[in-house]
Amino acid sequence: MMASRAHGHRNRLRRLIPRVLLIVFAVYAVSFAIYLLRQPHRPWPPDPTPRTDVRDGVRAPTSSQKPWPRLPSFLPWVGGPSPPPPPHTCEAYFGNGFSRRVEVLPARGGGGGWFRCHHSETLGSSICEGARVRLDPALIAMSRGGEPLEQVMGRAEEEELPRYEPGALLVEGPATGKTAPLVDTGLLNNYVPTGGIGMHTMRALLESARVVPPGELHCSQWVEEPTLLVTRFEYANLFHTITDWYSAYVSSRVTNLPNRPNVVFVDGHCKAQLEQTWEALFSSVTYAKNFSGPVCFRHAILSPLGYETAMFKGLSESFSCEGASAQSLRGKPDYDKTARLSEFGEMIVASFGLPQDDIMSSKKSKGLNVLFVRREDYLAHPRHSGKVESRLSNEREVYDAIDKWAKGLKCKVNVVNGLFAHMNMKEQLHAILEASVVIGAHGAGLTHLVSATPDTKVLEIISSMYRRPHFALISQWKALEYHAINLPGSYARITDVISELSNILTGLGC
Repeated sequence: MMASRAHGHRNRLRRLIPRVLLIVFAVYAVSFAIYLLRQPHRPWPPDPTPRTDVRDGVRAPTSSQKPWPRLPSFLPWVGGPSPPPPPHTCEAYFGNGFSRRVEVLPARGGGGGWFRCHHSETLGSSICEGARVRLDPALIAMSRGGEPLEQVMGRAEEEELPRYEPGALLVEGPATGKTAPLVDTGLLNNYVPTGGIGMHTMRALLESARVVPPGELHCSQWVEEPTLLVTRFEYANLFHTITDWYSAYVSSRVTNLPNRPNVVFVDGHCKAQLEQTWEALFSSVTYAKNFSGPVCFRHAILSPLGYETAMFKGLSESFSCEGASAQSLRGKPDYDKTARLSEFGEMIVASFGLPQDDIMSSKKSKGLNVLFVRREDYLAHPRHSGKVESRLSNEREVYDAIDKWAKGLKCKVNVVNGLFAHMNMKEQLHAILEASVVIGAHGAGLTHLVSATPDTKVLEIISSMYRRPHFALISQWKALEYHAINLPGSYARITDVISELSNILTGLGC
């Protein structure tokens, strides 16, 4: 009898314990829910891994990079209705003349690395790109880069330019392969020739490149988004930097990137004012030596040197090329005309969020702006004295005379003092966009003409020591009305300058 009662008691306990546990769990759950409801809302932290789509074998970002802005002068670079431009035509120089595709390391099914180059017979250079590419900063001899200028005064230029050890660049190859050079001398001579460039850093990087089997990259981090590898030379000079910007822009378009890429500087230059525009044009900017170890890229693009662009080669190579509106070229393609430089100028303006259409529509309502681009002293780079060589010995006198003369005109003319060395890039661009006339001595500041509006007139004052075609050519390639005063020395006669400017303003209805 006692055993039967004990057995019944144990059965009741076995049935009761799960019920108690269930009640305790329910009370806990309700309490936790009330706690959460009383907390202020905090968004979840973003996913640190960028989400990507796979497009043409390349992982392209969906949202982590800046989109391309709307550009009124944009014309298709790849996949358009027109065939590639014939070699040595205007469009082959400025547009997609990179029509020969060289499969250095063909893509394979099932993923893995690949490497190819797009070659331009016209420019004698190539845009190369690859997937699953590693760059090892430890195998690149150069200064760190990105330092404040004041900290590196006196540093030699040779310390800032990269020298590569074998394996500085790796590309993942097939499973059956062995470690071997990516390219041979014959391929480099055919598609990445030195072309008279004393230190061709892109060629040197490719010479260092090796193909390795899967699993041999050993990356400290992966960069998921398309990234441009850029080496700069004359990085503090606006003309040369614009050739670097243009090369990077063309590389992005020829490789059909869906968004603006990241940029990695494979050089050791210090931080300069023009870096602000790199940051505006592209999604992000960093220096190769800032990576803590070997860095791997899902998609890397090697941007050609600025010396290999049409803007630079046009100084020494003669080719027929006139600027034209994109609208006219859409209706009637002409390979001896181009809207590419206007497209690029719009890209710079759009990157700073300037409302170009609004500025153009309000230009004449405020009077005619005559922008005098001045040359003034500033510290440019570690080897610079801070003194700018004068190319117009009486520049201040000329500016003051024009300003005084303009105040006596019946029409409203505003003379703008273009002290660009002490203006940020957005202020400089705004001044260029508002200008009806741009006047100045030969100097890098006039390179801003690439962003000038189509109705802008140009007056360049050229001393006998600087008879160079830079800005006459940019004006021609942009279809801008160009005038020049060629001086016997570096001194300009006030009456000559005002006479020429008066004729230009008469043509504008003043």
